[in-house]
Amino acid sequence: MSPTSGKLEGRRFRSRNATQTAAFIFLSACVLLILVPVLYIIIYIIVNGAGAISWDFLTQLPKQRGLQGGIFSAIVGSFYLMVGVVVFALPVGIMAAIYLHEYARQGPLVRLINLSIVNLAGVPSIIYGLFGLSFFVLMLKMGSSLLAASLTLSCMALPVVVTASREALATVPNSYREGSLALGASRWQTIVRVVLPQAWPGILTGLVLAVSRAAGETAPILITGTAFTAILPTSLFDQFNALPYHLYVVATQIPNMPKSTQWGITLVLLVMVLLFNLTAIILRIRLRAQRKKWGL
Repeated sequence: MSPTSGKLEGRRFRSRNATQTAAFIFLSACVLLILVPVLYIIIYIIVNGAGAISWDFLTQLPKQRGLQGGIFSAIVGSFYLMVGVVVFALPVGIMAAIYLHEYARQGPLVRLINLSIVNLAGVPSIIYGLFGLSFFVLMLKMGSSLLAASLTLSCMALPVVVTASREALATVPNSYREGSLALGASRWQTIVRVVLPQAWPGILTGLVLAVSRAAGETAPILITGTAFTAILPTSLFDQFNALPYHLYVVATQIPNMPKSTQWGITLVLLVMVLLFNLTAIILRIRLRAQRKKWGL
């Protein structure tokens, strides 16, 4: 190599290193730009709401429009909603994703359906609330109930679950499907026993995102099933209380409500969502570890 060629190669090497360093600094700054506000919000909620947290606050029913007592009915109602979203949205979303990716013939119609599903994820929550009011509450005569609110939130969560499930199915190599079919398994057996176990981590990620969003929504449940009540629901057709609605009422409609109580409700809602996310993350890690154990 001539001295001139060596100098050019050295300049190119230094230029590549400088570009990589600049890109690393820029991307790190973007991550910090996201993390710092999020961490500040979480710390602010903890600092302002921790003083209100007590055993009585978590286990007692609200009294005197929330000025006394606790938020137990709201915690139970929010838990029921999260379970309802998982029960209704997860199987329907997975089945829809399986059909769109595994059975439907890819073409303009399927692409249009996929685009429509992605667009539905951006529809404002109040629109889903009005849909739930007109369809579940009035047309199907479910009334203002836990069932109507759960189905409404499930409709709102479906686009995220379907999109995440479809993308998770797409990450499974076709060689797995071909190998299973070559061994004599049917297409359905291949999907259930080969494809789905590989796609579960991605599906759980979509479920976490969907439930996390649904757990904090107020507008859809405000007009489909919630009531500021201390009575726990005993059936799917009862009205119920929930943490987002409880927070909305005490923050906007009850005078002289201590700020610490409002932040305490916010902290409990945050912890509930984080606990659900943590459970899903642990399950996802175990599934991935199992895949590595099988050498997949």
